[in-house]
Amino acid sequence: MTNDELRALLSQVKYPGFSRDIVSFGLVKGMDVSDGVAQVQLQIQTKDPNVPKTIFEECHRLLDPLLGGPEKVKIEIDIQSPSETGQNTTGGNAIPGVKRIIAVGSGKGGVGKSTVSSNLAVALSKQGLKVGLLDCDLYGPSVPLMMGVPHHQPNADSNDRILPIEAHGLKLMSMGFLLSDDSPVIVRGPLANRYTQQFLNQVAWGELDVLVLDLPPGTGDIQLTLVQTVTIDGAIIVTTPQEVAMIDARKAVSMFAKVNVPILGLVENMAYFDCAHGERYHLFGEGGAQRECDRLQVPLLGRIPLEPVIGKRCDGGEPVALLSPSESKVSAAFHDTVSALLKHVSGE
Repeated sequence: MTNDELRALLSQVKYPGFSRDIVSFGLVKGMDVSDGVAQVQLQIQTKDPNVPKTIFEECHRLLDPLLGGPEKVKIEIDIQSPSETGQNTTGGNAIPGVKRIIAVGSGKGGVGKSTVSSNLAVALSKQGLKVGLLDCDLYGPSVPLMMGVPHHQPNADSNDRILPIEAHGLKLMSMGFLLSDDSPVIVRGPLANRYTQQFLNQVAWGELDVLVLDLPPGTGDIQLTLVQTVTIDGAIIVTTPQEVAMIDARKAVSMFAKVNVPILGLVENMAYFDCAHGERYHLFGEGGAQRECDRLQVPLLGRIPLEPVIGKRCDGGEPVALLSPSESKVSAAFHDTVSALLKHVSGE
């Protein structure tokens, strides 16, 4: 076996809970094959003992049969607690001027995560907070349209930092600002990670109380890059009531748990539909999110109804949370969700 063949095999070992492998993630600090013995040095920053254990076992599973047994495979793992490196529990660093970073994620697409992210950001701003919204979905950016600035392009300041677009009192950044409407993003993992890091560290966010990260669906490379690049104070998981959505929500919860990001709570989107005559219908089931919250021992932050006005106003660039809660029950649902979030974050 050559060193190149060893590298190719190690690139098949995924970081637990993610689609990214340990080679591209930079965990492999050294490797060599000589006299039929493979030696691999890994360095992992984690507080979860199951992460290095899983990686160790997977490496042996792949390499042992090819090299003649476990005695021919020497794997050394340097396990570093994030506190030993001067970093937070996610392994990332703080963004200057940004007090708190909250990620909004989901285990699957189609649950309305970007809609929830945009409206929560607006509702946070209505609380008097300075809020930024970063659209981390490089392949399907929707924040520019939802915030009413689809054709804006960012400028740079004197330090070559990107100036975020401002709308509805928020500071915004998205790949959508860098593309025309019909231009696809065709980038592979490493370049996608570089864009993500640039949006975090090379944008002039200024002074923010909260930066909301609208994550892409799933548990892939971008999520792992985020938690290793910046301090994430907590995550909100968006789901819908049916069991198939709960299965994917659990994957998202597990992903954040593996990188020591606390779950702030779940938001149940499309929770119910109220007819004009007063009847309430639970089109996708009832109580699923609450049962999941009870199982995870995290709060159900809010239940957002299924209403045509949500999509209509997002398509028009005027998120429904801009309306007064007294004139819109949907807006009230988002504002109530933010109130529950702030209460939970403050520990009240």
